[in-house]
Formats: sequence, structure tokens, C-alpha cells
Amino acid sequence: MPATEHQPSFLGRISIRRNQVIAMDGNHEQELEDLELFQRHTGDRFADLLSPPDNQDSPLTGESFLSISWLRKLVDVLLCCEAEFKAVLIMGREPSQISKPPLDRLLSDFMERSVKVLDICNAVATGVDSIRQCQKLAEIVVSALEQKPIGDGQVKRARKALSALMSALTIDDKENNHSRYAERTWSFGRRGNNSGGNHKDRANHGSLRSSSMVVAKNWSAAKQIQAMCSNLAVPRGGESTGLAQPVYIMSNVMVFVMWALVAAIPCQERSGLPTHFQIPKQFGWAHSIIGMQEKIGEEWKKKEKKGSAGLLEEMQRMEKLGQSLIEFADGFQFPAEAEKLEEVAAQVAELAEICRRMEEGLMPLQQQIREVFHRIVRSRTEVLDSLDNGKVSQPIM
Repeated sequence: MPATEHQPSFLGRISIRRNQVIAMDGNHEQELEDLELFQRHTGDRFADLLSPPDNQDSPLTGESFLSISWLRKLVDVLLCCEAEFKAVLIMGREPSQISKPPLDRLLSDFMERSVKVLDICNAVATGVDSIRQCQKLAEIVVSALEQKPIGDGQVKRARKALSALMSALTIDDKENNHSRYAERTWSFGRRGNNSGGNHKDRANHGSLRSSSMVVAKNWSAAKQIQAMCSNLAVPRGGESTGLAQPVYIMSNVMVFVMWALVAAIPCQERSGLPTHFQIPKQFGWAHSIIGMQEKIGEEWKKKEKKGSAGLLEEMQRMEKLGQSLIEFADGFQFPAEAEKLEEVAAQVAELAEICRRMEEGLMPLQQQIREVFHRIVRSRTEVLDSLDNGKVSQPIM
């Protein structure tokens, strides 16, 4: 089912119900039902992502695992889950309900985790820009080798672009941003140990912008993911049926989506990126996430041995085609054999198709990542305000 299929009715249901004046005791069963629906919708959305495409015979299908199109669906799932999570957590709810222990501590950890999401969004947006540079180099190769007849001039032009392309596709993660980009200021101010934050911190939220901003030289995508995985404790006892459960689910959703984006898109300093993080198998919503985690983890191990730029399907196909076309260019003698020219023509056509997919998908993907950035900023502000208001409204004992 589409990622957004349940959302309007689910959000509307919560909004209407919580605006009704009912005794709190009468809400308990409906609260449990809302939590159950949130878990079910989360599981359904990720199950759709794990389902294989119908046309797997093609080496590059529009919905291939870790393709641009697939990543766009993944980010859309994150946005849908985030909207439902915020509705379950704070829509129409008394602030005092989320400002009491132990939920206030869990939300404080969640807020810190969301800060890391913002920084990863900036790094991934920059990585998308680097893929677009690869696309431009591949378009030069296509333009040169589509000429008929193919002569020495066209092959030399293609060979020069191929050399730059292969260098970009196999660049080490540590080198990916250091030499080409300057430092930037961090995307979001930390609040130290102040779990509730303060008004001055949030007064500047409106000026935050998500663009293809570069990251500081000592920044590490792998360390950000590792930090996001810390303090992810499974709710136990009474917490397992309360609001701690959706906080835990949403934390895992954010970790998985950011991890998948970092694995697929070139990002600074990915050496040491975890290939596995613990998600208990007893949760129904977690089954598909665990399945995808295993697939991506295995691919990442291969990537680290090979030294390629990322797991994005289009980039991996581009790399294979580039290697083959370099062999053709290095051994080219005019006139080339007809059989070899047919083989090259097929490879150039596939490379052109990859460029087309990049042209159609990279900009929308980057816009979605920016939307995640802005959505997280807004939600973070709303949750922090609710925590502050809840503490103010609590009676002094």
C-alpha cells in the first residue's frame, strides 16, 4: 500500500477524538488503539519497501533496491511516520502528560538524536550534489560515444571524462569533502544537559536553512550514526504500553533511514559505519527493517572492500559501465569492429538511461531531504515547548 494511504484518516481521527471533551479514563483504550495503529502503519510502510519490484529481469529497474526512486520512497516513509508520531505524542494532549519521568528523559534523548538527523541531512544533501557531478561527467561520455562513426577524437574526449568519473566513483570517504569543500557552522545549536531547552535556543529556529551545506573537516557520518544508536533501550514493563513505545519506534525509524542514506549516498568519513544495530525481532513493525538492514549491511561490507563511493544502484551500475568503457577506449583503433561497436552502443544507451534517472530523481530526493530537515526542526520545537509548558503547569510539591 502507498506510504501515505493511512495518514489522512489516522491524523484526522486523533485530532477529532482529542478535541472532544471526554474523561481521561475513557481515553485509555483509544490511546492503546492509536499506538497499535501507529505500529501497524510503520510496519506496513517498511514492508512495501522490502517487497521486490515486479520487473527484476532488467539490470536497472525504476524501483530497484537502493535506487534513487527507492530512496525517495524511503524518505517519504520517514516523513509519514514522523507526522503520525507527532500526532500520537502531542496532538491535543496536555503537556504535563509528556513532561513526567521517565518519558521526559526519553524525549530528551530523542531530541538529541534529532539534532544528529539534521547534520546527516546536510551531509547527504551535499552527497547528492557530488552524484550530480558524476552525472555530468557521464553525460559527456554519452555525448562523445553516441557519435557515428566513433573516431579517435570522440574516444579521447570520452576517456578523459571516464577517468574523472571513475576517480569520483571510487574516492575515499575521508577525502570526499576535505579537499573540495570549506567548513560550515553546525546546523543546530546544542543545549547541553538542559533537557527542556530555553526560549533563546528556539528563537533562532526560523533562520535555519537546509541546503547543500558542507560539513566541518572533523565531522564523521559513521560517528553520527553510532551516536544515534546509543541509549536506544527497549521499553519494558509499563513503558511498553505507553508513549515510550512510539518514541522508541520513531528513534529506530530515524536511525535506519539515516543509516541507509549514508550507506547509499557519498558522505564524509563513513569508515567504521555500523553494518548492524540491534532491533528486537519480537516487534511486528521491525521485521521488514531488520530484513533491509541485513541486505544493506552485506552490501556495505562488499563496498568497503571495493572502495566504491556508495551503494546507490545507479552509481554501482555507472561504475561497472565506466570500467568496461575505459577498456574499450584504451584498446580503441579506428575503425573498430562492428560487434564491439554494438556492445559499446548498448552500454552507452544504459549509461544514458542512468543519467536520465539521475536527472529526474536527484533533485526531488534532495528536496525531500530538505523537507525532513525542516520537519524535524519544527517538530523538535513543538516537543520542547510542550516539555517546558508541562513543567511550568506541574504543581510545586
